[in-house]
Amino acid sequence: MTPPLDHILSPQAQQAVIAGVFLSVGWWVVAWQNHRRDARHRAERVRDVQRALFAEIRAYLAALQRDDIARYGEDIAQKILLQAGYFPVIPTERNDAIFRAIVGEIHVLPRDTVDPIVLYYSQLNAIGAMIDDLRALDVGRIGAERAVAMYRDYIAMKIEAMIMAETALQSIRNNMDGRGTPTRSVSNPAAGRSGR
Repeated sequence: MTPPLDHILSPQAQQAVIAGVFLSVGWWVVAWQNHRRDARHRAERVRDVQRALFAEIRAYLAALQRDDIARYGEDIAQKILLQAGYFPVIPTERNDAIFRAIVGEIHVLPRDTVDPIVLYYSQLNAIGAMIDDLRALDVGRIGAERAVAMYRDYIAMKIEAMIMAETALQSIRNNMDGRGTPTRSVSNPAAGRSGR
């Protein structure tokens, strides 16, 4: 009995076709494996970047909540009004060191996460500019009422930063792996890998 394709193709041609099929299947398998590996690496990078940002945002939010910034700000505002020539020393704030270090990689994050994070850090930049303005303030020249108004604006900006921080943290929780998969642990994004 002769092989079924011998009357169409010579045995050498059949061998070449079979080798070509195996070779092309091999290329597809390798491409599929590379795609899976790249997707896994990207998801890991997204998690790493988001974890770092989460920690930085959460630290500042915790400090603002601990200090009860609204009450503290109103206490200082009253002192400015009641004590002639008083104005508090306002320290420089650097709450964006991690963001500045990884801003070149922000593109790896999903849009649903990038938007609230960028809004939050933009608010921190505005607070920094307000701190510069408050430091240059001459209370004796502009009067206590205007100084208090500026100081209250500063406190309002910090309160708004708290709200933006909570929104950014929630967006990170909801999209820890970059694919829209919320983490199981709401309070700890590090559970993204082990919490699956």
